[in-house]
Amino acid sequence: MCLDAIVEIIKSRSDSHNTDQNIRTYYLACINPHSIYMASKDPIVKQALLNADILVPDGIGIILASRLRGGRIRGRITGSDIFEGVSERLNECGGFSYFFLGSTHRVLEKIREKMSKKYPRIRVAGVYSPPFSDVVDQSESNRIVDTVNQVSPDVLWVGMTAPKQEKWIFENRYRLRVKFIGAIGAVFDFFSGEVKRPGAFFQRLGLEWLGRFMRQPRRLWRRTVISAPWFLMQLLKYTVK
Repeated sequence: MCLDAIVEIIKSRSDSHNTDQNIRTYYLACINPHSIYMASKDPIVKQALLNADILVPDGIGIILASRLRGGRIRGRITGSDIFEGVSERLNECGGFSYFFLGSTHRVLEKIREKMSKKYPRIRVAGVYSPPFSDVVDQSESNRIVDTVNQVSPDVLWVGMTAPKQEKWIFENRYRLRVKFIGAIGAVFDFFSGEVKRPGAFFQRLGLEWLGRFMRQPRRLWRRTVISAPWFLMQLLKYTVK
């Protein structure tokens, strides 16, 4: 259903996109214990998540919370699920374009090459590797927006790590002439082959986070040591209440 909604947004806006400069841009974000923790510390992150048009449960902690709290979420929807699913459908139709924002020049070139082989009917309109920093300053944001708008892609995929990517999208979404924006983080590394995604065994047991942590402990230790325990404590507190 989520994929249907995204593809419909992109398809239904194809005619009006080139004529209406003020058309609304939709965006997707993934939610997990780390993003919720960051939202508790940063009001802009909180607003970015609350205002997302589509918010998908990318994290086993979200599934656990839903079950304990009587919610209806029963399975994960990862950034990879979204990217691959949307790409397969748009590739069948043909005539659509992507822009990839984030990661390194090396990864972006690998993505461009793999796109040409796996999804040849989707045009890569452009790529952009911003400087590595915790925030994107205004001058850099202006350059990014101008670069994206020059080619007006149908979809802008953003992989600048969370919550930097969500904040940037939230603050710049009305300036971008694109139909749909997806904040998909680590998918850039997975799709390019730069980082191997944990296998089906980890995914089935809801332990993909563990597989990623084992491979990149220096990068992901904060999520495992700080965000996850904090989230579990909050969940326990609200469950007891």
